[in-house]
Amino acid sequence: MNEIIYPVAEKFISINGEGKKAGELALFIRFRKCNLHCFYCDTLWANHGNSPAELLSLESLVNYAENAKIKNITLTGGEPLLQKHLDLLITELMKKNHEVEIETNGSISIQKLSCQPCRPAFTLDYKLPSSGMESAMLTENYQYLDKNLDVVKFVTGNRKDLEKAYHIIQKYDLIHKAAVYFSPVFGNIEPVEIVDFLKEKNLNQVKVQLQLHKFIWNPEQGGV
Repeated sequence: MNEIIYPVAEKFISINGEGKKAGELALFIRFRKCNLHCFYCDTLWANHGNSPAELLSLESLVNYAENAKIKNITLTGGEPLLQKHLDLLITELMKKNHEVEIETNGSISIQKLSCQPCRPAFTLDYKLPSSGMESAMLTENYQYLDKNLDVVKFVTGNRKDLEKAYHIIQKYDLIHKAAVYFSPVFGNIEPVEIVDFLKEKNLNQVKVQLQLHKFIWNPEQGGV
């Protein structure tokens, strides 16, 4: 087999800003290219097939992770599930005792990766109406969720989004399949409105989560 190469838009060490490991150190590997175009996306610069990227080998990425001495690895994008041979990278990282999380937009099947021996954790978005991308959501993914590992995240921008999130949670019984998080579109909705909605609907076990990195650093700053 030819050397396996990945187009990496950026790689850096920071804290997880959201998800189950929010606040913990993590090494981020951001791949270029996304198949969606959400209006609130803060990584548009990495979303095209010709976006700037380093072409890095599987071996070099595993060595980078080893030298960094960071246990948590977050694979993000763009859309990481568009990358060929992602399963091989995950396997090699987990063989080195790293814990791997994939941040995915919810439009691509997680079936293959969810069934492999070295299974990553998934933070799986459901794109709500205000994103403009709801029609791309692949709800078949919910049958592959692991309650102990995975997150379904609803990024909400308004009341209509909240109502749709509630509908999806109920329809697919997500509370019993994964951790469920609501996160505000930064600057579009006040977190208190989400809290009030949870109280109104008695949404037990749903968490409100703010993007920590946007409070610690400038919201427009990259590489954090």
